[in-house]
Amino acid sequence: MTAVVVDNVTKVFNQGRSDEVTALAEVDLTVDDGEFVSLIGPSGCGKSTLLRLIADLIEPSTGTVTVADRPAAQARREQEYGIAFQQSGLFEWRTVRRNVELPLELRGIGRAERKAKAEQMLELVGLADFAGHYPGQLSGGMQQRVAIARALAVQPPLLLMDEPFGALDEMTRERLQSELLAICAKTRTSTVFVTHSISEAVFLSDRVVVMSARPGRITASIEVRLPSRDEAGRQSPVYFDKITEVRKALRG
Repeated sequence: MTAVVVDNVTKVFNQGRSDEVTALAEVDLTVDDGEFVSLIGPSGCGKSTLLRLIADLIEPSTGTVTVADRPAAQARREQEYGIAFQQSGLFEWRTVRRNVELPLELRGIGRAERKAKAEQMLELVGLADFAGHYPGQLSGGMQQRVAIARALAVQPPLLLMDEPFGALDEMTRERLQSELLAICAKTRTSTVFVTHSISEAVFLSDRVVVMSARPGRITASIEVRLPSRDEAGRQSPVYFDKITEVRKALRG
């Protein structure tokens, strides 16, 4: 099964008005089952717009989007994906556990099963001891781990992430990158990841998709095969070679 297929998609905002903007033009993208794909490009190139089209938060002007071999709208209704943004979006009045339970609650799953699943997800992201805490009692990195646990709570086959580590310090960011890779490997989740960081894209991805300035088009698709996804991988020659390759693709 293919995780995502974006077929000849164009997105125009304010179509027909004086402030019309073409955000994306004739974009084709396929994400295979279990693949980790990063989207990178200059600010305003449509990376987040493309992610929102996959999530069916907005609709394409032309073209089609399918997720798990279903139309994007159907995949959204059936919760075929989890999503995490740069801001964790946690509800301050709910405990960590109850934040993770939220998508399960919306599905009508019973209290005992919700609690068990939330605790399992918190164990996965290393926050089992903080289930009874409130978001305001956690660091930014810990809040992002809760957001990832919530996104994974319904065990979606696809994870959509829009710069989830962008506001974190470098050490926390690198630690969460490694944790995310471990989680994706364990859950066999396909991932589409938006980032501005070349090094982050290379370290995380099976493939880095490079986009042009607006209107956003895909200009390169670069496969990344590191010897390992750890500190040794970060020091390997292929890691630095791929960073250079992505940088050159961004410069056109």
